[in-house]
Amino acid sequence: MANKEVPPALRKWFLIHFMVDILFAIPLIIIPDYFLRTLGWQVVDPVSARLVAAALFAIGIESLISYKSSIDNYIGMLNLKILWSLGAVLGLIISIIHVDHGRPIAMWLLLLVFLAFNALWVYWRVKLFRLKEPVNRSNRFG
Repeated sequence: MANKEVPPALRKWFLIHFMVDILFAIPLIIIPDYFLRTLGWQVVDPVSARLVAAALFAIGIESLISYKSSIDNYIGMLNLKILWSLGAVLGLIISIIHVDHGRPIAMWLLLLVFLAFNALWVYWRVKLFRLKEPVNRSNRFG
């Protein structure tokens, strides 16, 4: 990929991420208590849930807006997605360890989703780094 264009597969992943974020953000902002209790949460703080929804809306909608952006914009968004998903993974692990919410199955599934997205975003970030900064193989050793 010497043309330094954003790979079409990454663009598709941004659209998928938009849809997943919005799918969770809508019920979290409108009916957080009902939505989270349905997923097995025993304790629900609607303010915190709505703050998470706001983050999901922001990241998801920016994923959609930046769909046709440059590689530099994708790198910035990937950095944000990596940090967000890593923070979510750490927060979920701490909650599971401390049994904050009774360890519902949905919490484990969310952990897997955030782990999968984190791995995906790290993969693409490394790939774009290599794409943007190709190694000069003819002059590798000086």
